[in-house]
Amino acid sequence: MTTVVFTHGTGVREPHLTTLLAQVASGLATTVPDAHLVAYRWGEQYGARLAAGGVSIPEGPGTGTGRSAEGPDEQGDEAEEWARLYGDPLAELAQAAAGVSAGVTPPGAAFPDERPRALLLDLAAHGEPRAELLGPGFPEAAAGLARNPLLPPAAEALDPETLAWVLARALTATVIAAAVEADSPVQGDGDARDAAVAEVARRLGAVPAGTGRGPLLRMAGKPFVRLGSRYAVRRRRALTDAAHPAAGDILKYLARGEDMRHGLRDLVMRQEPPVVLLGHSLGGIISLDTLISGPLPRVELLVTVGSQGPFLYEMGALPALVHPDPLPAHVPPWLNLYDRRDLLGHAAEPLFPGRAQDVATDSRQPFPVAHSAYWTDPTVYRAIGERLP
Repeated sequence: MTTVVFTHGTGVREPHLTTLLAQVASGLATTVPDAHLVAYRWGEQYGARLAAGGVSIPEGPGTGTGRSAEGPDEQGDEAEEWARLYGDPLAELAQAAAGVSAGVTPPGAAFPDERPRALLLDLAAHGEPRAELLGPGFPEAAAGLARNPLLPPAAEALDPETLAWVLARALTATVIAAAVEADSPVQGDGDARDAAVAEVARRLGAVPAGTGRGPLLRMAGKPFVRLGSRYAVRRRRALTDAAHPAAGDILKYLARGEDMRHGLRDLVMRQEPPVVLLGHSLGGIISLDTLISGPLPRVELLVTVGSQGPFLYEMGALPALVHPDPLPAHVPPWLNLYDRRDLLGHAAEPLFPGRAQDVATDSRQPFPVAHSAYWTDPTVYRAIGERLP
């Protein structure tokens, strides 16, 4: 039986770690059902903390004035459009509603928003499993959208089919954005997202589409970017409180990572061989550094996922190995997986030809969701399963 020692990435703490481990265990079971998963919980003991309660963080200025009125960005690819929706799930709805004045409804005729409102309330009451798998709060999001003042003018501006897809994307983006806000370490990939959109759109009256993708309206990008900058300044303490475990973990590892490496080495020495080290993000750096720093005969394979180890090595910041020094001979075979859209995933094979093998994946999710979508991607588990001893 192969023992897989999983080393988590930056900022992961309970209860999210248990959720992540359950997802990894479920994924591994599809390709290597006899593998034994062991977690290296370094964050609990060695992770970064604000020791003085954050007194170094200045208070932000007063509130700003909101959005700029600049023109729209050029339309990007699918992932970029979704990135905008995650930032503002109502962007498409607001664009559709813009400039629509209240019309005169003939006596006895239904208001355009009556049916979509009723369907949204039905979704809120009965839920939608595909969407709920992407994150929390789907019923509340559906109920809120039914009450949103943008719904009536958008229903006047759009035909029922297009409106159903716009509402479905808004609901799905709201759920995913909530999962990102909650620092969920597991995110659905593009297929899971599109399946949820298609099913929600169908429930809202759209004709089922074979691709699962409805029409995507052009959205203004610059106003959202400018708003985000002002919003971040106003909420600096809250944002720092949320972000510091992730950024702090990296800084602390680079400054004082010996304890994290020693902890992993001790854990590995207690396992029955063969052992595989599986590391995500900073966990991949810790795993790589630990193997470089000294032989671990029990370990027969290193797997890094969405990791910055190759990048740190190339720029001279990897603690255990300085470019252009080669990998020591005692480092086992290395499988490195990265998503092309994950800005924190890097290629190892060009730096270590013959020693590292890269596998490029594509969750079809924008960054930063792509950085956590590996664990719902079957490609990842197939690549691991094909190489496990």
